[in-house]
Amino acid sequence: MADMTPPPQVGITDDDKLWALLSWIFAPLVPIIVLLIEDKKQRAFIKYNAMQALVLGVAGLVINGVLSAIVIGCFTGLAYLVYIIYLGIQAYQGNWVTVPVVTDFCANQGWIDKPTA
Repeated sequence: MADMTPPPQVGITDDDKLWALLSWIFAPLVPIIVLLIEDKKQRAFIKYNAMQALVLGVAGLVINGVLSAIVIGCFTGLAYLVYIIYLGIQAYQGNWVTVPVVTDFCANQGWIDKPTA
């Protein structure tokens, strides 16, 4: 995976950070709502985080659903929850988080703008 440096943090408001945090913590519900609100999805930072949170949230639900039949399902669910909270905190601090597979997938689909140097 290529090393991506995040875009400059100009124009990131406290509202952007809050919506990014909520998108991660309450994925996949809040990202869907964010992407339906016209003025929110126009904000690059909010859209960047909401789209990744949506993809990771859906993937997490599927993976946890499959693994729940096995005893390790509860452990993966806990690890997933901790990771989502960590990503939400990073987004709330104004950082452009990069999720290893999800960021590239979303950028290749054209759903988010790939961070530039």
